[in-house]
Amino acid sequence: MALLWRLLPLALLMAVLIGLPPLLGAGLQNAMTNMLIAALFAVAFNLLMGQGGMLSFGHAAFYGVGAFAVMHLMTAIDRGGLSFPTPLLPLAGAAAGLIVGLITGWFATLRSGVYFALVTLALAEMLHSLAPHWEGLFGGEAGISSMRMPWGGFLFGRVIEIYYLTLIWVTLCIGLLYAFTRTPFGRLTLALRDNEERVRFLGYDAHATKMIVFAVSATFAGVAGGLLAVSNEQTNYELFSTHVSAQVVLHTFVGGSTVFFGPAIGAAIFTLFAYLVSDVSRSWLLYQGVIFVLVMLYAPLGIGGVVMLHLRHWARIPWRRMAAPYAGATAATLLVGAGAVMVVEFLEVLFSPHYFALRRRADMGWPEFHRFGTSWEPFGLATWVPPVLLLILGLLVLLRLRRRIVALWEEVHEQAAAEGRGEA
Repeated sequence: MALLWRLLPLALLMAVLIGLPPLLGAGLQNAMTNMLIAALFAVAFNLLMGQGGMLSFGHAAFYGVGAFAVMHLMTAIDRGGLSFPTPLLPLAGAAAGLIVGLITGWFATLRSGVYFALVTLALAEMLHSLAPHWEGLFGGEAGISSMRMPWGGFLFGRVIEIYYLTLIWVTLCIGLLYAFTRTPFGRLTLALRDNEERVRFLGYDAHATKMIVFAVSATFAGVAGGLLAVSNEQTNYELFSTHVSAQVVLHTFVGGSTVFFGPAIGAAIFTLFAYLVSDVSRSWLLYQGVIFVLVMLYAPLGIGGVVMLHLRHWARIPWRRMAAPYAGATAATLLVGAGAVMVVEFLEVLFSPHYFALRRRADMGWPEFHRFGTSWEPFGLATWVPPVLLLILGLLVLLRLRRRIVALWEEVHEQAAAEGRGEA
C-alpha cells in the first residue's frame, strides 16, 4: 500500500506530461521540452554533486559536447552520407559525454573540494574559449545547424513530436539514474561523499569510484545536450559558458540536492519562470538570483527538501494551528514580492537608455514613464509610497509569523525526538 502511495504522484505527473501538451500552443510545448531537458541536466549534475559530494562549476562542458556530437551526426544524416534513426540521435551525446567524462574525470577527481570545482571550471572555460576559433569542430562563432530527418513514419517537424521524443528520453534516463543510486555502487558513492578516508580504509579505490560517478554524470549531461540540439536544430559555443554551468547549480540547489527529484523540480520551475517572465521584464535574471539567495538563506534544503520534510512529519504537524500562519506567510510573501517587483521595474525604467532618450527630448526633465499599463511620475508619492508600504507591511507580517512557525516546528521536532527515544 505504501508503494502505491509513493507511485501515485509519479503516475499523476506522467499523466499531466502526456496529456497536457496537445492542449497548449507551440510556444508552451517548446517551453515544456526545455523544462524536461533542464530537468535531466540537473538530475545528472546532482548525481555528481548530491550523491558523490563533488561540486562541479563546469558541467556545461559535457552538456555542450553532447550537443555538438549530435549536431555533427545530424549534419552527416542531412547530407545523405549516413543513415541513422532520428529517435536515437541522443546516443551520440551520451557517447561524447562518456568519453570526455572519462578523460577529464581521471584528472579532475585527483583533487577534491574547491580544487575539483576549479578544475571543472577551467575545463568548461577552455572549451568556451577554443570553440569560437575551432570552426571545423564547433562551427566558429556561428555554431552548427542542421535539420531533423524523417524516420519511421514520423516527420519530426512539429514541436509536439519533439516534445514526446524528449519525454521518452528524459523518463528513461532519470529512471536509469534513480536505479543507479539504488545499487550497491550508488550507496558507496554516498559513503564517499560523507567520508572519503573511511572508504579508502575499507579497501575501496576512491579515485576510481569518483571517476566512474563523474563519467556517468557526464554521460547523462551529454544526453541532455543532445536532446537540446535535436530540439533547436542548431548549437553554438555559448553552451560551454559559465552561465550554463551556473544555471544547473542554481536549479539543483533551489530544487534541493538532498532529494533525487529535487533538481528536476528546480529546473522545471526556473525554466518556466524564464519563459514567462523574460518577455515582460529585463530584470528576470535579477529575480532568479534573489530567489536563489532567499532559498539558500531560509530554506537551504531546497523546494524538494522542504516538501520531503513535511511528508516525513505529516502525522506530527499540528495542521490546525499551522494552517493560519502558513496562509498568512503566503499572503505576506506575495505583498513583499509585489512591492519588490514594482521598485525593481520602476528603477529599471528610470535607468534605461530609452528613458534617458526621453529625458533628452524633454530638456533633461523627468517625464512620466509607463509600467504595468499606466503612467507614473518619477518623483510622485503615488509612485513610490504603495510599493514601500507593501514591502514594510509584508516584512512585518512575515517576521511575526516566522516566530510562530518556528515554535510549531520545534514542537514537531521535539515530538519526533521523544518518539525516537521511546523506540530506542
